[in-house]
Amino acid sequence: MRVALVHDWLTGMRGGERCLEVFCELFPAADLYTLVHVPGSVTPVVERRRVVTSFVQRLPGAATRWREYLPLFPAAMARFDFAGYDLVLSSSHCVAKAARPARGALHVCYCYTPMRYVWDMYPAYAAAAGPLTRLVMPPAAAALRRWDRAVSRRVHHFVAISRFVAGRIERCYGRAAEVIHPPVDLARLPLASGDPGDYYLVVSALVPYKRLDLAIGAAARLGRRLVIVGTGPEEARLRALAGSHVEFLGWRDDAEVAALYRGCRALLFPGVDDFGIAPLEAMASGRPVIAIAAGGALETVIPLESEEEAPTGVLFREQTVEALAAAMRGLEGAAHRFEPKALRARAEIFDRPRFKARVAEYLDVRLAERGAAATC
Repeated sequence: MRVALVHDWLTGMRGGERCLEVFCELFPAADLYTLVHVPGSVTPVVERRRVVTSFVQRLPGAATRWREYLPLFPAAMARFDFAGYDLVLSSSHCVAKAARPARGALHVCYCYTPMRYVWDMYPAYAAAAGPLTRLVMPPAAAALRRWDRAVSRRVHHFVAISRFVAGRIERCYGRAAEVIHPPVDLARLPLASGDPGDYYLVVSALVPYKRLDLAIGAAARLGRRLVIVGTGPEEARLRALAGSHVEFLGWRDDAEVAALYRGCRALLFPGVDDFGIAPLEAMASGRPVIAIAAGGALETVIPLESEEEAPTGVLFREQTVEALAAAMRGLEGAAHRFEPKALRARAEIFDRPRFKARVAEYLDVRLAERGAAATC
């Protein structure tokens, strides 16, 4: 069986790339198609296969400014040829779902979200754009929404990363989706053995919808130390907001991030996220989470008010500095209720081997159904 993996872009190891790594392990001989590939930016498991890139790869500054070429992504995807592949497995939060399978082939999309730039998160991205970009965004976004809805029909089966995203897929595409939560790699996250440190932690891409301005504002209001790991287009604006209590570390490798998790007081997660791997990584390390009570966090964080299960964090209801600061005070007052072994036990439900087994089982079922239909 010939398999094609399709991923939006390969420019760093984030949650989507962790899932792609598992797909690469399941299909070690698969070819990998992507818009842009920055060599060395992903793990050897991903790097060592045949990687096919689009014409976007050859455009000026594509390695760092690929997002600026968003209007060209549909044309770039259309030039990929998937003839000869029996299974197309797309890993998509942008345009990878547009892969057109050959006649008789199966296309399964593991969907992180419908294209957030033009659907749910469009207002946040538009507000953060420059004047010229804001001028051209409305017609461009409308065209991309029409295209995105149309190409969703090329997918035979959607798999969503959360119930939250499954709801988006139904709203945007009118399609049902199975839910298989993404993995957290407990093997690279040792459990904390000592008392927590004096800092709160953020591990995130620095983009508008993550609402890291709230974390900076709440830490300033309470006089708490805040450490931010991550890079992204919001960095300059966030640095301008931050005072001496905030430390920006940029990108850090897995071992450094794991150590930061173990040493933090808690992870701050103020943005409405599709799922959120960072909260599970913090829990796996034995540290609690403070998260907005929306999106994927509702599927992973057990709130302080729970009477049935050991709590793993504090949920706050409004995306305001005041609400986040109150949640931080609440966590500090209930620190004795967060037991590291119970936090890790919660993360174990989402461990990487379980994810790998679930994906393999799901694909086996769908391929068997496809084969049975072909013989009828």
